[in-house]
Amino acid sequence: MTDNPFRAGLETERTPQPCVFVIFGASGDLTRRKLIPALYNLAVSRLLPPGMTILGFALTESSEDQFRANMREAVAQFSRRKPIDEAVWADFASRLHYVSGKFEVPESYQRLLAKLEKLDKTNGTRGNRIYYLAIPPSAFRAVNDNLSAGGLVSNDADRYTRIIIEKPFGRDLASANALNADLHRVFTESQIFRIDHYLGKETVQNLVALRFGNTIFEPLWNRNHIDHVQVTVAEDIGVEGRGKFYEEAGASRDIVQNHLLQLLMVTAMEPPVAFTADEVRDEKVKVLRALKPILGDDVARLTVRGQYAPGHFAGKPAPAYREEPNVSPTSNVETFVAMRLEIDNWRFAGVPIYIRAGKRLAKRTTEISVHFKHVPHALLKHDRLAATPGETSDGSRVEPDVLAIRIQPDEGIGLRFVAKVPGPTMTLRPVTMDFRYGSTFGGSGPEAYERLILDALLGDPTLFARADEVSAAWRFMTPILEAWEKSPPAGYPNYAAGTWGPAAASDLIERDGRAWRRL
Repeated sequence: MTDNPFRAGLETERTPQPCVFVIFGASGDLTRRKLIPALYNLAVSRLLPPGMTILGFALTESSEDQFRANMREAVAQFSRRKPIDEAVWADFASRLHYVSGKFEVPESYQRLLAKLEKLDKTNGTRGNRIYYLAIPPSAFRAVNDNLSAGGLVSNDADRYTRIIIEKPFGRDLASANALNADLHRVFTESQIFRIDHYLGKETVQNLVALRFGNTIFEPLWNRNHIDHVQVTVAEDIGVEGRGKFYEEAGASRDIVQNHLLQLLMVTAMEPPVAFTADEVRDEKVKVLRALKPILGDDVARLTVRGQYAPGHFAGKPAPAYREEPNVSPTSNVETFVAMRLEIDNWRFAGVPIYIRAGKRLAKRTTEISVHFKHVPHALLKHDRLAATPGETSDGSRVEPDVLAIRIQPDEGIGLRFVAKVPGPTMTLRPVTMDFRYGSTFGGSGPEAYERLILDALLGDPTLFARADEVSAAWRFMTPILEAWEKSPPAGYPNYAAGTWGPAAASDLIERDGRAWRRL
């Protein structure tokens, strides 16, 4: 069967083999908010194989009964399936086990191995393992080395071992390459699943279907018809208690290097020769390799940094970034990034791509918008545009068409084009054809972690980052980060919380005669 990166929902013709799913960092926030609720939702959908076992590993001392009680609270609070199905929960809770230990202590892995061997015998998991590192990057190497030294890694024909790694995967090109080298000492590339939950979102997958499953869009997807592209990843919240992490990462490492570049790759990739993991990821890597480097003086000209000041959101005061817990009062870390990019290939040569991402912006939204060129001849220049809030025109030409792919929170796709207003005159107004997931398919679809965990259980790496993809992303970003470090920003903070970022971000796009799309 061919791996298909946009299978409808979670439907699959394959059944995962039973395994022990080991979560390192089982007492952490990611486990509570995302991993256990996602696994429970898969159980509700009857997509977990019989015998599938979940083993938590963390420093916190806890009995298995207490771990199960904590995870029930997590499911009750964060699962999209409400209320809890008691019959499903009873079976799911019986799958939950726990071992306490320290990531850097070899003896902890001997206890882990003994527990795994016991579970193999009682649950029939056949020695199959998936290790999920829901832990800080600083602990990756200790876990990797101890798994190897403790005899917990196998790639025999009759059993498998896989490892899932959360971002950030490195902080620059050198550290990412070093981390890859560390992992490859223990695991083969086919065993490594580098997760970016954006690729599990239904709308991101539907962008592939939109382009390659319809004959009306792909012929227009090139420099001859597209004027420019905008990609926005906006969050209305601040750092939400992650001040220590953000002081090390900033918006560039937290959002741009991974999430935003992933969206760009899916938007700009060429049609793969087949929808299999390697072919899809080959085309994504080509996009990164074709990105025109931003070097030297171009860093100041083509990139914008920002940091939020005090402001208001939803009628309530919002603190400045420098006032957040565990943040330096003189911090120069960016909470907003905007860039003007170009893809130096045949399809997109000369098409500017404007990206922006940030915290404490005016609303939470992630959107890709493809802005098509103006009509080549203003046939209707003597007629007029109807007054429409937010729309402007010089009266000589109509507004260009826009295809908007909304990733979150209101998932869907909208196509804006111009239509005639009923009446005796040729009065034109932009209108939108709108597709919304919720109203079309009903209810909430599977969340990203559900899809990605299932793919890892199936051994399908299509929606996970490959080593060369990670390196290519860092190869583009590292010169920009190094230039920023050599030239600290002036005037921080430079945008109020609850706005759309610094004025320089508007200048970046307006000097090309364009404007950010109203969201």
